[in-house]
Amino acid sequence: MESTNAAPVVPASSSLVTSGAARVLPLENGDVMDRFEFERRWDATPNLKRAELIDGVVFMPPALRYSAHGNPHLLLSTWLGNYLINTPGIEAGDAPSVRLDVKNEPQPDLCLFLPVAAGGKARVTTDDYLEGPPDLIVEVAASSASIDLHGKKLVYEKSGVREYLIWRTLDNSLDWFVASDGKFVPLAPDADGLLKSRAFPGLWLDPQVILSRDKTRLLDALKRGLASAEHAAFVEQLKRAMGEAPPQPT
Repeated sequence: MESTNAAPVVPASSSLVTSGAARVLPLENGDVMDRFEFERRWDATPNLKRAELIDGVVFMPPALRYSAHGNPHLLLSTWLGNYLINTPGIEAGDAPSVRLDVKNEPQPDLCLFLPVAAGGKARVTTDDYLEGPPDLIVEVAASSASIDLHGKKLVYEKSGVREYLIWRTLDNSLDWFVASDGKFVPLAPDADGLLKSRAFPGLWLDPQVILSRDKTRLLDALKRGLASAEHAAFVEQLKRAMGEAPPQPT
């Protein structure tokens, strides 16, 4: 006969009880859980800076290297930040945790989103999380390229992210996807070789310049985009959506 005094099996997502006091287990790479348990363990893990929940699985990246991540991240941040300050009404974030659904809370390197009044689906919650799909997500992928191009790409696609840009630094390649009928398709460059966002008019990028990390020419294509008629029309559209009166002719 089997003993009835065997210790019960504790599920991986349960708290460990020690000396009568509950202790929340720290996050570990590969843990399986829902978003609520993910946030509970994150809050209980000191000094944790990067962790993502993708289809219910925890991913914790290794230390970030300079050429593979830190430098390209800064270049993309500079490019996106300049668009942000010249396009009133839109919002952006650097490595925010994004609540997409009960099994997915990624931490994209950069994101850009429209206000809800202008059709955006992402919003800042009362507890200061970003919830809902940003309109544009940007990732720098080195060792994480297989995740970013597969599992994470599928999650972003089904969640309603409109555009997804990945710089695969080990391959030194860019992938820019746009949503079409619920699926991501590659964004083709124009006749001048420029990549032009559909969700954010005027957000132009020269892939050859950024891949060569040419800081002196990094913003050249963007400046042309910001000076375009389509960007001016977009800014006026945002103003109307936010309830601002358009400027009157003098």
